[in-house]
Amino acid sequence: MPRYTVHVRGEWLAVPCLSNTNTIAWLGKEAVRRYMKNKPDNGGFTSVEEVKFYIRRCKGLGLLDLDDTVGDALEDNEFVEVVIEGDIMSPDFIPSQPEGVHLYSKYREPEQYISLDGNSLTTEDLVSLGKGLYKIKLTAEAEAKVKQSREVIERIVKEQTVVYGITTGFGKFARTVIPNSKLMELQVNLVRSHSAGVGKPLTPERSRMLLALRINVLAKGYSGISLETLKQVIEVFNASCLPYIPEKGTVGASGDLAPLSHLALGLIGEGKMWSPKSGWADAKYVLEAHGLKPITLKPKEGLALINGTQMITSLGCEAVERAVAIARQADIIAALTLEVLKGTTRAFDTDIHAVRPHPGQAEVAFRFRSLLDSDHHPSEIAESHRFCDRVQDAYTMRCCPQVKTGFYFLSQKQTVKFLPQKYYIFHVFCSCVCLNSSLKMVFAERAETISGGNFHGEYPAKALDYLAIGVHELAAISERRIERLCNPSLSELPAFLVTEGGLNSGFMIAHCTAAALVSENKALCHPSSVDSLSTSAATEDHVSMGGWAARKALRVIEHVEQVLAIELLAACQGIEFLRPLRTTTPLEKVYDLVRSVVRPWMKDRFMAPDIEAAHRLLVEQKVSVWEVAKPYIEKYRREHIPESRPISPTAFSLGSMRMSADVRHDHGHQDDL
Repeated sequence: MPRYTVHVRGEWLAVPCLSNTNTIAWLGKEAVRRYMKNKPDNGGFTSVEEVKFYIRRCKGLGLLDLDDTVGDALEDNEFVEVVIEGDIMSPDFIPSQPEGVHLYSKYREPEQYISLDGNSLTTEDLVSLGKGLYKIKLTAEAEAKVKQSREVIERIVKEQTVVYGITTGFGKFARTVIPNSKLMELQVNLVRSHSAGVGKPLTPERSRMLLALRINVLAKGYSGISLETLKQVIEVFNASCLPYIPEKGTVGASGDLAPLSHLALGLIGEGKMWSPKSGWADAKYVLEAHGLKPITLKPKEGLALINGTQMITSLGCEAVERAVAIARQADIIAALTLEVLKGTTRAFDTDIHAVRPHPGQAEVAFRFRSLLDSDHHPSEIAESHRFCDRVQDAYTMRCCPQVKTGFYFLSQKQTVKFLPQKYYIFHVFCSCVCLNSSLKMVFAERAETISGGNFHGEYPAKALDYLAIGVHELAAISERRIERLCNPSLSELPAFLVTEGGLNSGFMIAHCTAAALVSENKALCHPSSVDSLSTSAATEDHVSMGGWAARKALRVIEHVEQVLAIELLAACQGIEFLRPLRTTTPLEKVYDLVRSVVRPWMKDRFMAPDIEAAHRLLVEQKVSVWEVAKPYIEKYRREHIPESRPISPTAFSLGSMRMSADVRHDHGHQDDL
């Protein structure tokens, strides 16, 4: 007998169907009838017949024809939603799909696996897991370690030893001994009571990352979770069944308790859950739709699931990857703006940056040269002002390498990583996840458990605060360049980059948007990790506030992306007023990419979609501004850095990219005074 899970006004109802020939209209009426039956006031209706509704799939929100049969239109156990005409969505209504439903409706179950051992997961791997590109399995070594640590817990329970969190209460109740008959109830109560978060739920991608990272930590074999339970958690991940996890509520010590408790709540079949098949629904229905059963927690397993800094770390990993992407594209956009404003490349001379030998500064200067070198890429725009009488450029153009210095370091693998050296500590923390974030750690080789403080998120919180400050400067300097592009007294271009000024306003308010985002970032860059509030009756008397550090870092990065998207549009619009002159080949390729999604601004039009389209060009990995320019940058690198010479940070900055005097002086203003 087919069965369908139907959403009516926030309620999820299981509706069995005796015949596949029943219509979609019948299914809707039956769901409404069951909904009315469960309400003391019949839900405000006098009869089913008076209710007018339409029905849509939860996956993709596609409307269903009421005259179709359920057998023809639906799959067994499919999730659908009855939308009653005249209803107004309340603020606390949980939609059947998260924001960006068009992205998740394209979800395809992955076929490839990533093997987790608790030690070798990288930030790139984690982001890929968040995107649903891989499933998870454990290595044989990880399985053995998990089994060994669980044996220690079983021995403690059998011998009725008093151990915190296993046979006692939590926090202030640490001295309350719990009888063996209630140890499983203790773990369930822990998860329920700690599921006290508020705010919007994490997106499916972030929930996947959080769940994957928690699995990775558990795979280390220090938590005491059973292999059976851990494999159930992995099955939930592989089915993309993702619990409802409010983004607010963690203070970052003792770990991210509230978010991870909501994660565990879904695993035990309570609360809400999302999957590409079901949308948002009661967790028990989502698990059942995927052939899964709720997890039954054994002693210590609730604590094992909720005690850790995985929300800070998983969101931090996303922040790392997005900061990497936008930082390298910021150089390309700034080079394009410099070309439009007829700036000089002399400020990027190798000898200047050898005097201040910071590898990141040298790399940024090198990128500008690789994109603007007239010997390699002749530029008609550069040639047009070769002998102009301007003395020097504004700081927002000539000081780009110095401003971004704190955001870069050179790795030993001859590739530039876009992270400050301090932040690399957090990068290693994310990559190896070598810090097991459990309150009560199980050391199988010593056959004992020890309470420690690895759950404290202080240093990743500080690293994220530093990241927010560093990446913010990319937007701060970009907004000033947008001002120069829009200001005719500074750019020698039409005011606000539009013809018939006055009739048209052009980029006037786009610049205001950039200014607003930069201003907002200034407040968001206040470090959250300098704050601490005592919690749990002074047991947890110093906390990291790392959850907020991670969330605001992501918000800062998003604002940076949006500001740079506006600069990219403005620079490309500036090119229009310099035609028929052409810029360098790599920058023309960037211009062509932008024009493939945003047409020139001939007269005023709805601008927000253009900004969003440019934003997507900066965040898409397959077709991004970076991917277009990268081949030219790397070719220039190969031609200017002999392969036989190893690159060290010192060599990199002291002359491995030295240019000839002719190249250094062919594109610029008069000598600086």
